[in-house]
Amino acid sequence: MKELSLGNVASYSNGLVGDDLSEIIISSVSTDSRNIRQGSLFVALEGDNFDGHDYVVDALAAGASAAMINDKTKRELPHGLPLIRVEDTLSGLQELARSYRSSLQVTGVGVTGSNGKTSTKDILKSVLSQSYSVSATEGNFNNHIGLPLTLLNLEEKNDYGVWEMGMSQSGEIAALADIAKPDVGVITNIGVAHIENLGSRDNIAKEKSDLALNVPENGYVVLHAGDDYCDFIADRIAAESITVGIGCGDIRGEIISNDGVSTTYNLVADGHHAEIYLPFPGEHMVVNSLLAVAVGLREGMSIDDISNGLSKANLSLGRLQRREIDGVNFIDDTYNANPDSVIAAMECLAQMKCERKKYLVLGAMAELGEDAEKYHIDIGTRAKSIGIEHIFSVGEAAQFIQRGAASVGLKNALHFDSHEECAQALKNELREGDVVLVKGSRSSSMEKILTLFEKS
Repeated sequence: MKELSLGNVASYSNGLVGDDLSEIIISSVSTDSRNIRQGSLFVALEGDNFDGHDYVVDALAAGASAAMINDKTKRELPHGLPLIRVEDTLSGLQELARSYRSSLQVTGVGVTGSNGKTSTKDILKSVLSQSYSVSATEGNFNNHIGLPLTLLNLEEKNDYGVWEMGMSQSGEIAALADIAKPDVGVITNIGVAHIENLGSRDNIAKEKSDLALNVPENGYVVLHAGDDYCDFIADRIAAESITVGIGCGDIRGEIISNDGVSTTYNLVADGHHAEIYLPFPGEHMVVNSLLAVAVGLREGMSIDDISNGLSKANLSLGRLQRREIDGVNFIDDTYNANPDSVIAAMECLAQMKCERKKYLVLGAMAELGEDAEKYHIDIGTRAKSIGIEHIFSVGEAAQFIQRGAASVGLKNALHFDSHEECAQALKNELREGDVVLVKGSRSSSMEKILTLFEKS
């Protein structure tokens, strides 16, 4: 973050600050009093179960230069503290981020979709970083609080910002795009994630396309040509659309090899042909990489630099991360799950080289609404045709995976009520050379399986 005076911060956030405080310098923004640095602005957010105003004094004692508070807070604070008063601290944070982003000459790339947002963001960052200074979303900072904090991490030296935008409710993508003002939009796909709250894939498509609608007419939007809603989104927007896909789209990939560890494919784009290496497996990852290729080419990068960025891309934790524990090869894909991403993970597992046996360990898929049982059963029934022979499921909602597997004659499908039971069963059964892919929604906490296995 570039340094701002407290007067500037107040102006950006529609807040009030005393004249005697307006020259105080702010060099970072935090909503967590435990992560305060010298020169920070502490923003006292309020939630259902917490009130940041309780920690204002602690934050200032830890080195914060000032705090942003709700003007009508009922918390009593000592007189004389360096405070910015706003009507609502969340709105104040968002307005601060919006104004700060507008003050910088940075090209913003917004990324959303039902699956692959984070992986695509990671790949985009790696590609663009070969030629430019890039700031990108860290961790899960992709919501109404995380995105503003991400924007406030921008520096004057940055040429590009790559910002992931997530949602679970109607209107969230539009609100995030209004804050970030993206110049470029990237939409990975439209699936059934969050269908419980949105009601249908049509509604999900409308919400996700709000990112594209907020891209200016002189910008562009990159879409997956193989997605059912590609044409729907392209027809809604004023900006140019660029399509990518495996064997289809303006920019195409043709898979050469996918050995379960890495992927090689032929890239056909703008009259160019190149062989591309990805250090991770999966057909869906090829599509994610093609989305990044489209942005790189449009931003003037060479094929060689793009290819180099793709080969060096590192995915965030919990996304196809390899770990060896006692000679067993675990694939940690525990960050999240929905029907489409689980099917993609199963296909990756089926293609992986393995000295002995392959196991799929699944937790529940959340936010699937009244059709949750059907979606879980479907995963079980698909497993056999994909080539998965051993499935362990964990938790009440995941029991239907076993039911689906049993219905198609898959005998090695077991269900466990707890992570502990599942980890112990794996400990008893697994041998050196086995491969185990672990996946589930965040609420199912499937990363516990790896921790318990390692400790047992």
